[in-house]
Amino acid sequence: MTSPRLYMGLRVALSGILLLLLSGIIPELAAAQDGTLGQLPGIELTDDSEDFALPIQLLLLLTVLSLAPAIIILMTSFTRLVVIFAILRTALGTQQSPPTQVIIGLSLFLTLFIMYPVFSTVHEDALLPYMEGDIAQEEALELATSPMKGFMLQQTREKDLMLFMDLADIESFENAEEVPLYVLVPAFVISELRIAFQIGFMLFLPFVIVDLIVASVLMSMGMMMLPPVMISLPIKLLLFVLTDGWYLIVQSVVEGYM
Repeated sequence: MTSPRLYMGLRVALSGILLLLLSGIIPELAAAQDGTLGQLPGIELTDDSEDFALPIQLLLLLTVLSLAPAIIILMTSFTRLVVIFAILRTALGTQQSPPTQVIIGLSLFLTLFIMYPVFSTVHEDALLPYMEGDIAQEEALELATSPMKGFMLQQTREKDLMLFMDLADIESFENAEEVPLYVLVPAFVISELRIAFQIGFMLFLPFVIVDLIVASVLMSMGMMMLPPVMISLPIKLLLFVLTDGWYLIVQSVVEGYM
């Protein structure tokens, strides 16, 4: 059985990512435009500093937290998983079965399983020291984004990364940690979408063949008024169950990240 410490670690890691990882994207974007950005809440301000006023910082933090779910989704394996499962449901032709809530829930928990080593690293190296006061916020942000960047770079195609580097007029980086999130995240997303659609295409093929065979047989028998889906749907479900489809798909997708 899964220990309670696993669930507690996942919950704490996710909360830490909301406060550490996600607040680092807007500073990078602003630094690319202006060169500097004011400090976030949690850092003391001096009288002669040029930082933003506290209300502006609070507004910035609330904006980041409101965008946190979307950003978290785009920085993990969730995108690939949910797209694959949605395409699979369409290929099966089962309309709303499994329901969207089930697909999203399964994708979320598989994402937690895949990302658990990364979340553990963020929790141990960045969140805990920051909460105990051993490191400052800026250092915690750097320590938190480093494992996330490493994960995304492993799954990002070089061609996609070069595209956004060219669009941002960036020639090269000395190491992976210097890649800004506003360049890495969109490159990672389109790489994930490309792989998800490739897997979806491979999943669609056997079910399309079943539909063609059923439609051809019905036409040859003169049963023009009988919808082919009435016959092909149970056949596709039987084929999917006999081949243990869920096991094979989840295994292949998860192993793709290992």
